[in-house]
Amino acid sequence: MTATRPTAANTAAGPTVGFTAMADGTAADYALLEPYEHAELARFPDRVLGWLRAMDDHTGYQVTRLQHSLQAATRAHRAGEDEQTVICALVHDVGDMLAPANHSEVAAAVVRPYVSERNYWIMRHHGVFQGVYWFHHVGADPNARDRYADHPWYQDCVDFCANYDQNSFDPDYDIEPLEFFEPMVRRVFAPDRVRAPDLS
Repeated sequence: MTATRPTAANTAAGPTVGFTAMADGTAADYALLEPYEHAELARFPDRVLGWLRAMDDHTGYQVTRLQHSLQAATRAHRAGEDEQTVICALVHDVGDMLAPANHSEVAAAVVRPYVSERNYWIMRHHGVFQGVYWFHHVGADPNARDRYADHPWYQDCVDFCANYDQNSFDPDYDIEPLEFFEPMVRRVFAPDRVRAPDLS
């Protein structure tokens, strides 16, 4: 007896693909999934804003992680950085919500389809570059960033950390509210800005 593969069907939740293994999917199955995937991309800015709001908790610093992020973004905005860089400053620590053990890499992966390779590189490496300010207090190498000294964006990451990250824990700094940055978040993370990353 030959087994037949199920075809796309309607369920109470809506249309459903017919396959149970991706290798068995048809063009029609994947066409059915496309609007769901587009809806996920359209909701992504709200997801980012939700992560930021969830960072408004005490973690031992004089400011919350949300206030730190807002301060970093405010500093970048007032320094005249482009909108993409301002939003990178805003979301550079969202990885703390998902993977605190490697927050820089996670935050970088989150923004990569939307930002330049330069900003992606800064986001990915800002954690080790920040180490120059505090690794010596915990027995780690504060000069660990030096292994990237020949990289073309080394100084950019040094500057990002010096100007927007390490100094953004000041409870008296006049920050812009999250609502100020929300239109920028929606523009930078708009679905039509998604690009295929350079995986080389």
